[in-house]
Amino acid sequence: MIAAPLPPNEAERIQALREFGILDTLEEQAFDDITRLASFICETPIAVISLVDSERQWFKARQGLAARETPREQAFCAHAILRPDQVLVVNDAAADPRFEDNPLVTDDPGIRFYAGAPLVTAAGLAMGALCVIDRQPRELAADRLEALRALARQVIAQLELRRVVGQLAQSRRQLEEYQRELEDANLVLQAQSTTDALTGVRNRRAFDEALQEELARAERHATAVSLLMIDVDEFKAYNDEFGHVAGDEALQDVARILTAYTRPFDVVARYGGEEFAVILPNARVEAALRTGERLRRAVAAAGWSQRALTISVGAGTVEGAAPASALIAAADGALYRAKREGRNLVRHASRPGGSTTS
Repeated sequence: MIAAPLPPNEAERIQALREFGILDTLEEQAFDDITRLASFICETPIAVISLVDSERQWFKARQGLAARETPREQAFCAHAILRPDQVLVVNDAAADPRFEDNPLVTDDPGIRFYAGAPLVTAAGLAMGALCVIDRQPRELAADRLEALRALARQVIAQLELRRVVGQLAQSRRQLEEYQRELEDANLVLQAQSTTDALTGVRNRRAFDEALQEELARAERHATAVSLLMIDVDEFKAYNDEFGHVAGDEALQDVARILTAYTRPFDVVARYGGEEFAVILPNARVEAALRTGERLRRAVAAAGWSQRALTISVGAGTVEGAAPASALIAAADGALYRAKREGRNLVRHASRPGGSTTS
């Protein structure tokens, strides 16, 4: 047996073969159909699409052959790829010095006749061969050889198509991944644009938008909306005494308490400085007063590290249609009344004695 020498472009050829991503893949109908046609046209019991790897020949499709691969040194196709422009024809392998003692000739499958049309890429690299095999010596007419060449070109066309489809699928996956990353980034940016950087609750912009939405919903459904305006009592003095870092920490703690003691669908926002606002959808006067009192008690009872802090709360309520400015003005007025009357109080715009200190 004479093993085929390596082609001069072997490294480039192997790289191109790897780039097809075809080795060790499952059977595919398009390639199986080509081997059936080759076997039928050439009237041979065996037809295979052989890809010559660095150490083996591997069969992408096969008719009449059980093996899925053989060592490269035994491969007839390793000889075929040496002349990419020609069909390698071996009329009687037993009489050919290259193959007479080849195990594929002396043992199963007992090759006597072989014709292999190289699978040549557009760059002129032979990936393997489309070959037809018989267990009897024979010759193949010129028109059958030409048909074999044509089918070999179809194999390459299928390989190229498969690679393009794979590249498109990869591009689509990359695009989908990029889109997910972009959506995630947009969500982060949206959250940053609507979140107060210090306290983590909604900022003034988000508050304005949420209040408009809730008022519009209240108008559509003829329901009530309440608003709590909240001010941290004597916060400037706290800042002056303990410093801005302690003041920032205090505002963060107040924000956490307000969030913890309101409903999940209520909107807690930092209105500005030491002032917070809470939008209470579908909440009438009594509900607004109860919530305000709950928040006031929670802040007063918190374990403050420097000294106790309290809040003053002003509440306003509208039912049905009302402008945002009117509701804000009502809650603001109640807040200032709570502060004038001694702080650490809850007052409602419509009720002079909305709540008292505990």
